[in-house]
Amino acid sequence: MAKDVAIIGVGQSTFVRNYEGSIRELAYEAFREAIKDAGITPDDINASIIGSAPEYDKQRSPSGLVAEYLGLNPQPTFAIETVCSSSTTGIRVAYSLIKSGLHDVVVVLGFQKMSEISSADSQERMGRGADIMWESPFGTMMPAYYAMHARAHMHKYGSTERDLALIRVKAAKYGQLNEKAVYRKGLDLDQVLSGEPVASPLKRFDCCANADGSSCVILASAEKAKEISKKPVWIMGLGAATASLTMSGRESLDGLNSARLAAKQAYEMAGVGPSDIDVAEVHDCFTIAELMAYENLGFAEPGKGVELIREGETYLEGKIPVNVDGGLLSKGHPIGATGGSQVRTIVLQLRGEAGDIQVPDPEIGLVHNIGGVGIYGNVIIFGR
Repeated sequence: MAKDVAIIGVGQSTFVRNYEGSIRELAYEAFREAIKDAGITPDDINASIIGSAPEYDKQRSPSGLVAEYLGLNPQPTFAIETVCSSSTTGIRVAYSLIKSGLHDVVVVLGFQKMSEISSADSQERMGRGADIMWESPFGTMMPAYYAMHARAHMHKYGSTERDLALIRVKAAKYGQLNEKAVYRKGLDLDQVLSGEPVASPLKRFDCCANADGSSCVILASAEKAKEISKKPVWIMGLGAATASLTMSGRESLDGLNSARLAAKQAYEMAGVGPSDIDVAEVHDCFTIAELMAYENLGFAEPGKGVELIREGETYLEGKIPVNVDGGLLSKGHPIGATGGSQVRTIVLQLRGEAGDIQVPDPEIGLVHNIGGVGIYGNVIIFGR
């Protein structure tokens, strides 16, 4: 494994439905935790990358505001946006900046304060993540898009609403253990299956909740990481791909091709395969998204992902633990912060610091972070 770029610090705010402070204060909560975790000061940071979905930001160009508030001036700051995958795209850019030799310590901070606008406005803005000429004017929104994926998967492979409900039951089990999650209640199968319809076949509990939150990941060169950190976690492989903005441009709807391609790249770069992954965080904005991720990442053959959840193999004690922090379904989904939160979970797992959700002795972890309805796909593989 190449040890060129490491994660030396991670942090996350508690994800909440209605954060009372400003975006700068929200960003500081994750930054403060990450700086303390890394054992450095703002003066040690050479550059910052700030990720958010700008349609939710009342502050134009919030990256400058956030960098100033965090004491990172006059070092350069950059804004990154690939909607829900903004923070992991930021990590890809930070990795490149460090590998190029331009910088040796870079902070990636993602945030979103979604409560600044109404739920109706939020859904409308999410819909505009699709093609504003050919799709969003017809009322397409995120639940409807993923309902299309669910119907396609059910039609092709025979997966059921019960299979999706099993994924939500698992998320709720572990969400109860995550003090930073929005939703910290257990759910049984009947409760999930009897939830109100949102976009058939998806029901209330098949969908993640909007949230306010921030996450922070600090990256360093190998030289700096060995100097600063007692437990660096190394980036082994990165993959990224894009897909057609419109559903009509996709070859199929039973999976996300951007995720498949990103996973292939990350595995090849890391020199590992799906069977080598000890713990994974996948982008479960909807239950069907987690099911498709099992297959797109190679944890199961196409159509066989249901067997993993039916047999409990994605639980903490299973052969491939997935989203044992509750995932987006329990944590909530503050768009710009989501990917960094996933990375934080994997870093803590590989350092053996995950507490009640600790997977036994993991060596390799994976993060799968999706932007939009599979428009952007990022996969990152980490090693301790």
